[in-house]
Amino acid sequence: MIQLTRLNNSPLVVNSDLIKFVEQSPDTVITLINGEKILVRESAETVLERIVHFRRAVLDGISPAKSHSAGAAARADRPAEAQQPPER
Repeated sequence: MIQLTRLNNSPLVVNSDLIKFVEQSPDTVITLINGEKILVRESAETVLERIVHFRRAVLDGISPAKSHSAGAAARADRPAEAQQPPER
């Protein structure tokens, strides 16, 4: 989930898995897979950055509210065998 801002300055949280595409001309328009369109204040680039940040946090197994470096610290606390990929 990513937090964005509607054009009227009200906050909005969007499930990034439901985003079909993002357009910017001049306002940023997010089209969801169900066809719904949402206009937001953030640029298309900012929306993309937030999506990437959220997905990285999910893959790291941490909350997006925590810093990305916290994921590295958490991995350092695991035993060495847990950090290695499985042998084939």
